[in-house]
Amino acid sequence: MISGFYVIYVGVLALIFPKMAPALPIEMRTITGGQLALRVVKVMIPPIVLIFAVLGSIFFGVASATEAGAVGALGATMLALANRRLSLRTVRRVADETLRVATMVMFILFGSTVFALVFRGLGGDELVTDVFLSLPGGYWGFIIASMLLIFVLGFFIDFFEIAFIVLPLLVPAAVAYGIDLRWFGVVIGVNLQTSFLSPPFGFSLFYLRGVAPRDQINTGHIYRGAVPFIIIQLIALAIVIARPEIVTYLIELSKGVAAPAT
Repeated sequence: MISGFYVIYVGVLALIFPKMAPALPIEMRTITGGQLALRVVKVMIPPIVLIFAVLGSIFFGVASATEAGAVGALGATMLALANRRLSLRTVRRVADETLRVATMVMFILFGSTVFALVFRGLGGDELVTDVFLSLPGGYWGFIIASMLLIFVLGFFIDFFEIAFIVLPLLVPAAVAYGIDLRWFGVVIGVNLQTSFLSPPFGFSLFYLRGVAPRDQINTGHIYRGAVPFIIIQLIALAIVIARPEIVTYLIELSKGVAAPAT
């Protein structure tokens, strides 16, 4: 849905302001049908197959999320080998980055577990739950407050900290309101994606700053360019909140597909 919104926005923008979406260079437009088909097969098909292997294995119940990650790692290795980009140096660099990320996550998990134990021992989780349950507006008051909290926290801290520390504090109140936790998780994911795009501390914007040509694009350009996409994300977030069946339908469908034969 969000991707569709992006396509519509870019298409309309290109129609109104053609200079913002210039045509491909002339040498790219003179490729014959056979050459184009070969390039499409070589460039697009392998990543699509890899994505389908990872998400499809989860959707059809063949693999868990962790096992699907292993499928993705194996598929990426095979693609690197097929493109002759697999070398000992590449493997060492990937192993080093994987170890760094895994170590970071483990330390965050360790710290969040200690924090949660102390916090619960002092009755903090009950206090937070009581605060959320006593908010004016009941269900909608909790949804609005939790979304605002996560949106603001997404400015300053990464997904792992929010997932390991903040979400466990929201779950008891969500359960008390009878909220489908699967839908709640998707809503939080869309919210975080919006937060990571939002100035002044959007993580995604800093990633873009790192790859954008500094002599042509400055931080102000990136911030202004992100605004329409933030608005699109907020519209999508509102739709998902207002129409939970957008999420739950696919979940129920996947359960039916993955159900074992009796």
